[in-house]
Amino acid sequence: MADSNTASSGEVMKRTIKDSVFTNLFQDKKYLLQLYKALHPEDNEITEDKLTDITIKNVLTDNIYNDVGFIANEDKMVILVEAQATWTMNIIIRALMYMVQTYHDYFSRTKQNWYRSKKVKIPIPEIYVIFTGDRKDRPSEVSLVQEFFEGRESCIDVKVKMIYDGEEGDIINQYVIFTKVCNEQMAIHGRTQKAVLETIRICKDRNVLKEYLSSKEKEVVDIMMLLYDEEEIMRSYVESERYDERIEMVKRMLEDRTLPIDKIAQIANLPVKVVTHLAESLHLA
Repeated sequence: MADSNTASSGEVMKRTIKDSVFTNLFQDKKYLLQLYKALHPEDNEITEDKLTDITIKNVLTDNIYNDVGFIANEDKMVILVEAQATWTMNIIIRALMYMVQTYHDYFSRTKQNWYRSKKVKIPIPEIYVIFTGDRKDRPSEVSLVQEFFEGRESCIDVKVKMIYDGEEGDIINQYVIFTKVCNEQMAIHGRTQKAVLETIRICKDRNVLKEYLSSKEKEVVDIMMLLYDEEEIMRSYVESERYDERIEMVKRMLEDRTLPIDKIAQIANLPVKVVTHLAESLHLA
């Protein structure tokens, strides 16, 4: 990875920059504690040793992972926090998937068997989204029942609390300011090293994430400057509205199998790795 002083000015900023910095920031217990206190200012007895990082990291074949997940107060509460710049109600579905996988991992880690008669112990869930885009007229909470089932009674619901700015000076507020400064610098300099370095400089001058950015400046620059790898390209296609249409076309072509995988990938304008992975999942490789 490139050093902050020697990285080529032609390198472009990783498009998942703010999410990557978000996850990296809260891997540090010191900042994770600040995040918890921002969410639960009433808890005066919480300490770093009562927080356990349980962020999902690439656990399933379709790469389910979340930004930040942690257990607080000795397994009494599981908290999932996402950072989003684009408004989408699909975050509720993703939150549901994160929660199920988190509980699955939790039962495995605590050696609890839900098939036995003994009632398992399960921490209370809380789900938050820190939205850094244009707020407009956004709700303070969104739910699965309201958004996807039109309010009709359901056996399951997921409620996601939306956070927009945080409280002045707290870690959430600082992160949101960081994203705004980053956007401003990208508008001026593009996705370049200069935008990265200017973002870091301005935030430190404004006392925004100053300690974090000062102590991990090279790491932050590396995170922000990584070029797309094939996995990121796959992820960007998944998020594209055109992805499903292309995948269906590829499936039909794989089933017909009149063309080699590299030719199918070329026609569909998809990386060969994506088509190969799809062929393997359909047992057509």
